[in-house]
Amino acid sequence: MLIVKKMPILQGFPDFETVKNLSGNAAEDVNFSPLFYDIETTGLGRNSSFLYLIGAVCYESGSWQLYQWLAPDFREEKALLEFFSEFIKNFSCTIQYNGDSFDQPYLQARYKFYELPDPFEGISSFDLYKVLRPLKGFLKLPGLKQEQMEAFLGEQKRIYCNGGECIKIYKKYMAHQEQTDLDTVMGHNMEDLLGLGDVFKMTGYLALRDGAFTVRGTDFDGDNLILQITPHYSLPASFSNGTEEFYITGQDNLVSLLVKPLNGRIRQYYSDYKSYDYLPGEDMAVPKSISKFMEKGLKKSATRETCYTWFPCTEEFLENEEKQKQYLIHTLEYLFWKLK
Repeated sequence: MLIVKKMPILQGFPDFETVKNLSGNAAEDVNFSPLFYDIETTGLGRNSSFLYLIGAVCYESGSWQLYQWLAPDFREEKALLEFFSEFIKNFSCTIQYNGDSFDQPYLQARYKFYELPDPFEGISSFDLYKVLRPLKGFLKLPGLKQEQMEAFLGEQKRIYCNGGECIKIYKKYMAHQEQTDLDTVMGHNMEDLLGLGDVFKMTGYLALRDGAFTVRGTDFDGDNLILQITPHYSLPASFSNGTEEFYITGQDNLVSLLVKPLNGRIRQYYSDYKSYDYLPGEDMAVPKSISKFMEKGLKKSATRETCYTWFPCTEEFLENEEKQKQYLIHTLEYLFWKLK
């Protein structure tokens, strides 16, 4: 018989509306019902190991609830799969870490092994590993493992074993049925699930790239242009990074971008560089719809680095929040690429 555990998550998880918006489901008419989940297996091979634990977090009656289902021995794997298949029918989207590469295909292989239908059909996937990959360089992360993401956030609350040790402890539990071993195995899975909630908040950094901010203020002293913005989503941890041209810092609800102008002018970068040609003699890019009339020797295909024009830091720009935001949207997108 499966071992089932349920408990409320009282703090730490992002609120439901934040999850809805940052996962790309902001439209009011979207029927959004997310399921965070994580699995524990006796190995990586889909046909040489088996599933023994599934943990999930879902939103019920105004709060997040954590579920865990554990198979006490190998013979209960099919029952575990069947139970999860019935449970997942209530959700429109799964949220996991590296789930597209491991968790979901592993489960699908086990369902196929038992000749059970695939329960993931019609359910979208939001893989945090894939989504957050652009943050590695931008936040100067040492790697993209979930534990490394949690460490960046300062969320080093783990007290249970790692995944490899967990397999040994689970096998020990099967042999001796000791409560301490069961608590350790389920505790590790619970920490993975709670970590998913923490790591999900990092999608707030990506929202900057998508224009989810308000211009807060601008200052230009002749040498440096400083633009301050308020993100629509509070940043879960402070960061700083830069290039020779830019320096960006962020903490909580404030992000500052310092730009170093050249002779009072700054570059406006454009992301659709394939639509532009770069003119070395003019040090600027122009749309190909214009450059097609120019001699070939005067132009070459623009790259992300060379797809820009120049404009002066005039009072018109410094007092116009709409122009500042358009400048920032292009510049932040360029920075995410540059700092990759």
